This record gives sequence, structure tokens and C-alpha cells, in this order.
Amino acid sequence: MSRSNVGPAEAGAALAAEAARFASFGWMRGTSGNLSMVVSRDPLWLAVTASGLDKGALTPADIAVVDAAGRPVAAARATTEEAAALARPSAESPLHARVAGITGAGAVVHIHTVAAVVAGRRWPRGVALSDLEMLKGIGVAAAGERVRVPVIGNSQDMVELGDRFAAARDPRVPAVVVADHGLYAWGDDLLKARHHTEVVQWLLEAAIALA
Repeated sequence: MSRSNVGPAEAGAALAAEAARFASFGWMRGTSGNLSMVVSRDPLWLAVTASGLDKGALTPADIAVVDAAGRPVAAARATTEEAAALARPSAESPLHARVAGITGAGAVVHIHTVAAVVAGRRWPRGVALSDLEMLKGIGVAAAGERVRVPVIGNSQDMVELGDRFAAARDPRVPAVVVADHGLYAWGDDLLKARHHTEVVQWLLEAAIALA
């Protein structure tokens, strides 16, 4: 079994800190949004923020570990009493796992922002971007290169949503907008995922303001 150097407890602390950061921006209102971090690559396991909790007040224990299908790993091995005490992972954990599996990302961030919803409504075929200095933040040239943030239709079926993501993603853009829902962004590690989230959110806001 190949593992990363980050254990669930350390991952939980890191995810709690990042969740508090995004919540402070108003990007995870109520209990919305979720974050994940790969803790094992082979097999693929992710630490995912627990469901139904205020993302501005998470503790390192407020995570669940899920497998490549988004199923809780610990719950499968626990007794009935132990399983009842475990944190419930986000319902969107299967999509986090799918994104990490397809892209090789080490962390995935999902936020609910007004800009993501507005951009998805305005440009359902994708948000075209070019000639903006901030594009450098996702590895795209500031001039002479045009990219599109994919927009996919929402679904409560995470397998269907994962299939839509797989079909629409652009390897040059570490993000996707889920229509009427929010933004997913990812990176090699949690810091890169944070930067990509902040940059793409800025780009969406700019696209709306300039339209």
C-alpha cells in the first residue's frame, strides 16, 4: 500500500484551517462547501470534510476518510457502534475522489460562490478567458492564449456528475463550474488548490464585471 506522508489527523488540521479561510471570504456560507486531501495514492484514499458542519468552525477530527468511490473507509471496517460515531463525509465525496483520480490532484476544493453560479448561468458552454494577467496563476499565458473554464450541468448523482466532469475538463484549467451550484478547483497539494481556487474565483468575477 502506497501512502502519502500526511496522516488523517494532520490532513484534518490542514483542511480545517483552509475551510476557515474560505468561510471567512463568504465562500462557504452555512454548512456549504467541502474540501479534500489525498492521504493515500495506492489505494486512493482522501480525507474529506464532514457533512453538515459550519466550515468556519471545523476541528481536525471533523473529517472522514473515503476510498476512490467516495465510500467511508473506516466505516467499512468498524462495528455498528463505531460506525455510528464516525463523521459522515460530504455527499459529494465521490466527485472529489473522481477529480483526484482523473487529474492526479493532491487536494480538491469546492466552494459555493455567487460568481460561479452567475458565470455558469451566463456561459453554460464554458467561461472563455484571455488577456488577463491573473491567468498566470493557473499556468496560462497572460496574453495570446485563450482558455475556457468548463461548465457542467448539476446532478445529485455523483457518478453522473463525475462522468460530466471527465468529458468536459480541460487539462490546462484546474477548475470546473457546476451550474447553479458552485466551483471545484484542485492542485498538487492543498496550497496549490487554494491558489487555484482563489485565482479562478477572481477570473470569474472579472469575466462577469467585464461582460
